[in-house]
This record gives sequence, C-alpha cells and structure tokens, in this order.
Amino acid sequence: MKNIVIVGRPNTGKSTLFNGLTNSRDALVHDRPGVTRDTISGKIPNRPWTVFDTAGLENAKSGIAQNSTDMAIKTIENADAILFVVDGRIGLNPMDLEWAKLVHKKSKAPALLLVNKSESAKRLSDIHDFYKLGFGEPVLISAEHKRGFDEIYEFIDKIGGIENTENETEDKTIKVAVLGQPNVGKSTFVNRVLGENRQIVMDAPGITRDTVKIPTRFYGRDIVIMDTAGLRRKAGVTDDVETLSALKSLDAIEKSDIVILIVDATKNIENQALSIAARVYNAGKILCVALNKWDLVEEVERDEKLLKLKHQFTNSFHQIIKPLILAISAEKGTGVQNLFKRIYEQWDVSNTDAPTSLINRIVEKLVADRQPPMSRLKRPMKIKFARQTGHHPIKITINVGGASDIPESYTRYLRRGIATALKMEHLPIIIEYQKSENPFDND
Repeated sequence: MKNIVIVGRPNTGKSTLFNGLTNSRDALVHDRPGVTRDTISGKIPNRPWTVFDTAGLENAKSGIAQNSTDMAIKTIENADAILFVVDGRIGLNPMDLEWAKLVHKKSKAPALLLVNKSESAKRLSDIHDFYKLGFGEPVLISAEHKRGFDEIYEFIDKIGGIENTENETEDKTIKVAVLGQPNVGKSTFVNRVLGENRQIVMDAPGITRDTVKIPTRFYGRDIVIMDTAGLRRKAGVTDDVETLSALKSLDAIEKSDIVILIVDATKNIENQALSIAARVYNAGKILCVALNKWDLVEEVERDEKLLKLKHQFTNSFHQIIKPLILAISAEKGTGVQNLFKRIYEQWDVSNTDAPTSLINRIVEKLVADRQPPMSRLKRPMKIKFARQTGHHPIKITINVGGASDIPESYTRYLRRGIATALKMEHLPIIIEYQKSENPFDND
C-alpha cells in the first residue's frame, strides 16, 4: 500500500474529498474551520492506496492546533503522494503560500494541486494565481459533487499503478473500536497500543472528534484500532459538531468486531457507560470493559471496587452471562497486553463451530430441566432440533414444532444455558427460531 496525504489550510474541503475518495463518511464534515484534529486514514477502493485526511495546517505555538499541525507535518513526511487542496472561491491565500513552502521542504513526493469548490466558473477567483504554489497546473474539482476525480485517479495510477482488490481473500484483520465517555483515557490507550503518540492527548474532554482508524500489529495480530470521540449524555451535548462526533462513535460499534469500553476506575460507573455497553451487546459485538487508571485506585479498595463494578455490569444486561472486565493503566501500560490476549481468545472462540450433536444434547437437557411454557393459544411448544448457523456473533437456530411464540424469558434461559455449557459466557449469542420439522425426525 502507498500513502497519499490530503493537506491544506483549514476549511478547504479536505475531509469532503477524503470521504469521496474512500466512498465513506468516516471524516467529520462541517462548515466550521478546524473541525478535523486527528489524522484519519482509509483505503481507496480497487487501488493500492491508503489516503490520509489531515487537520488544517495552522500557525499555532501551543494547544490542540499545534498538536494537529505537528501530526499533519509528520504524515506529510511519510507520504508517497500529496493532494494539496485550496479554496477556488476565496482564491490564493497567504497561508496557502506558506504551507506550500512547508510541503516542498518536508516532502519530495509528487503533488497534485486541487482547486476545490469549483462548481461554478462565475464564483472562481483567478486560477492562474495558484501557479505560485509551485505544484504545476491546478486541477478544478468539486469534492462535494465528486467532479474532477478522474484526474486524481489518473495522477495516483501513474505513480502506483492500478490494483483491483475486489476479489481479495477474506480480510482477517480484527477491527477494534475504543469507546467511552470524554477524558477517560481512550487516546492514551490507543497510543500505548501503537507505541507512539499518534493521537492527541490533553487533559480536557472533546479532543478527539473523528473516529480514527489505524492499522497496526499488536501482540501477534493484525488489527485496525479505532479511536472514537467521547460519548456524553444527550443533555450535556449542545454543539452540533459534538453531535456528529457522537454519531460516528456509535457507528464505529457496527463497523467493529470487538469493542473496548474504557471507563475511569477512579470514578463510579455512570449510566452512560452502561448504555454504551448495551448498544455493543445489542449489536452482537464482543465487549471488553477496561477499568483504566487502576494504578490510581488505593490498593486496599481494589478488590471491593472490582467486585462492585462486576456486579453492576452483570446485573445490567440479559444479553451476556459474564461481562469481560479487566483492570489496566493506559498511562503505564500495565494490563494492556493481557487485555488483548483475552479479547483475542474470545475472538477465536467466536470463530469456532460447535458440533451440532453437542448443541442438541445441551438444548435437550435444558428443555428437560425446564419445559417451554404454553403458547398464547394454550398449545404446547416443541423444541426439536438446534444447530449453530453463524459466527461473530454466535448464532444458534432452533427448529420448533407447533406454536412458536416462545417468550423472551425462555429464550434468555436457553441462551444462558448454551453459553455456559459451551464456555462462551463472555460472548453475545443470538438465538433464532425456525418453524419447520426436524430434518432428522422420521416419525
């Protein structure tokens, strides 16, 4: 894979271009300048390119803006190609000139100058001014309407060739989303896994806005780790950018295989954290609750606190038998490798096929111990045959004869019994019923 980096000053449309090239909505897009803070990445479909969306380059001596700009410059230094984006409606800006000089200084990679927001020739400024940037002939595009993309593809194909990836073998990379409330240490945790300060870390909530997907290899496995924006209670969200960030964080649950929910071990678990956990379970994803800042909890309080937290999570959900709850310190690194060892174990278990004969023996015993209730029509319900029909999450399909309106309470009973017998207490298990005859019943 080659790296192509989108750069430019704030609010020129870089994130919209990123979304267009990756056919995604991964980058947060808003009219407000400076919304993008972290560097996010994605793949260009059917081409051997990873594209990076960077924060708008700014002259800042401290704070988030400086960290974002430093991160963007580091990405430029590792680029195989650069897309330099300017605003065609506003025209050449002194900041454009300043950052063009920096790009020329930091990278020798080929660059393409893109004049964005070029939907209307009447609204364009003097295009010839952009030659002063030293990137050659400007290419007129509209990132919002995907106009001018053919020239972008022609540019990158000349550099890196074309690679059709539609028929690639199954991607075995595990997608791990890191979620939690603001300021619980998500980005510190991600940086610990990456072994570098890739994500901006500051002692203030709301620093991360985009969901940042970073491929890496950790503890022997290829993963994509996703750092997400902090999720606050709805009552505390008054900013529309934060609302968009929160929606992207929740969307990361659906796109993940495993979710690590970071909570602050020095505080009480809030209902918001339990709500996030419920979403993860309902989506059928593997969940690990990471009690971060465990090193700050007094040693004499640890056993009691851990027992209380496990009790709180266990009693909050019927979808799971035994929540996976582990203590870590993202700052010091303690417990992080053990956490990944445990979630990899759960991923492997979720990828296995339980023998049909074993599942049937388990279900038969459960039914013998507790018969299904009568249906609303006072007809007996007969559970006849069960088999595993899916992975990630584990899915068990049970054939039933007669009435099939089995109540949720009995389904929970079966789920708990199956999960315990198969030693899958940490995994979500879906049970679905199929009204048909047992294929092995010759009566």
